[in-house]
Amino acid sequence: MRFTLAARTAAATLSALTVLLSPATAHAVTPERTIAPGDTVTLPVRDALAALPVQDESRAGYERSKFRHWIDADRDGCNTRQETLKSEALIAPQQGPNCALTGGRWYSPYDDKYFDDARALDIDHLVPLAEAWDSGASGWTAQERQAYANDLDDPRALIAVSAASNRSKSDQDPSTWQPPALGYRCQYVTDWVADKTRWGLTVDPAEHAALSEALSSCPDQPVSVVFAR
Repeated sequence: MRFTLAARTAAATLSALTVLLSPATAHAVTPERTIAPGDTVTLPVRDALAALPVQDESRAGYERSKFRHWIDADRDGCNTRQETLKSEALIAPQQGPNCALTGGRWYSPYDDKYFDDARALDIDHLVPLAEAWDSGASGWTAQERQAYANDLDDPRALIAVSAASNRSKSDQDPSTWQPPALGYRCQYVTDWVADKTRWGLTVDPAEHAALSEALSSCPDQPVSVVFAR
């Protein structure tokens, strides 16, 4: 099922998404639930932001170990980190035993730098694991959290960046951290909204305000999201 603004008015689309993304209905199986995992929504990013529920967050009970990663989902010998490095390489690295990667070249958009050594890169969860926990993942199953932590199905979810920029970001949301490379910030906040939409996560008031302010000076580009849950 595909929802587009051409098929509905913006108001109807936002209403449907707001119901869908509400934590109170996220796990409900009712006749009213019309969107399921695998369905797609396409709408302007500012409308997508408006559809995200705004709620206070809680980190109670969070442990990074509750998001199992990096796994080798397809059992080809390369785990999620290595798969991301291979898919994002500007120059493909050589693959050795146990998927050891040598050579290659990568671009870190957070700080506008190039790298020729995979060991200098971290694989960042665009929406950090702790932030996902705060905004809804605390109520997920272990399998859902593992799927989130190893999401190779949406190229916006995981990104190879410099270790320095990733550790500077840590588990912060856009209200306290945005990429130092100014030219990447519009893409960053757009992808953030798309990722939260994909996984049915909420935003807190400060985060919503920061995203709204950032997007006000960015193109209101359409984003297509395949729902993961």
